[in-house]
Amino acid sequence: MTSSKTELVVKSNRLNMAIQNLSLSEVRILQLAIVDARETGNGLSLDKPLSISALRYAEAFGVTRQTAHEAILNAEKNLFDRRFSFLDADEKLVKSRWLQRVRYLDEQASIEVILTYDVVNEITRIDGYETFFTKYLLAQTAKMQSTYSVRLYELLVQWRDAKKTPLFKLECFRQQLGVGVDEYKLMSNFKKRVLDLAVKEINETSDLTVSYEQKKHGKQIVGFLFKVLTKKKPKDTKQKDSYRDADTADMFTVEGLNDKQLGRIARNPQFITDYNHMVTPTSLAGQTQQGWEFEMINRLKKDTSQFKKRPIRDYLEY
Repeated sequence: MTSSKTELVVKSNRLNMAIQNLSLSEVRILQLAIVDARETGNGLSLDKPLSISALRYAEAFGVTRQTAHEAILNAEKNLFDRRFSFLDADEKLVKSRWLQRVRYLDEQASIEVILTYDVVNEITRIDGYETFFTKYLLAQTAKMQSTYSVRLYELLVQWRDAKKTPLFKLECFRQQLGVGVDEYKLMSNFKKRVLDLAVKEINETSDLTVSYEQKKHGKQIVGFLFKVLTKKKPKDTKQKDSYRDADTADMFTVEGLNDKQLGRIARNPQFITDYNHMVTPTSLAGQTQQGWEFEMINRLKKDTSQFKKRPIRDYLEY
């Protein structure tokens, strides 16, 4: 994905720090809802529900259509009942839900959702002071396989400029990560199964490098402090390893490839991940596999200059 405004997940820090308990697929559905609702305006009012298709999910997170379809089905069953709580501007505890309405569309393999007032209020104040918001690219968490990793990234990314966090008090921190009261009660289990796993995945897949130290009261651990650093971008922004030498070989042309081969390229999960930003979720190409293939084959034939993330023929092998 590129870093355009419409591809950013934007939540107020108040909402971002909320206590919640979501599965990985539910977190991803809400990420898509936030991104697409801001882009289209749908889902922000009762008369304009937002549609999230299995294809959109598959493209965004690089999973199979079957996995995406299962995520959509599970979200329709469970996400409506999920609750969260946060402190409002008056420091009063507010209990709320993520969705006020959800409907499964079997023929389209998608769900229609309308967000609740509290969620809409916190994600649409885009023009406020930037320091009040957590902003991150959807792509930064797309490869993460643990919901704890995504939640920890969301909690830490707002401190990237400060490079360190205040103390995350243990009990509240556990709830913010979505760890149940009866889960991982032993600190050794919590660190192994939740915290260390999340830190490792963030460091391997995102734009952040994070580490932590634990704070004790006597012998008891009461919380954690984190260092949050942004990884340096390579000086060669052309990514020589991926681009190789386009001037000495036709790495990015489709000459000699037939429609069947172009269709195979378009179906490659990595190709979908690399170029899903080129279509809107409400277009035919964003709704069906056939629409996606038709659109991409035509674009590849017409102008390959749009497809420069890696040599075109590399997508034939998967």
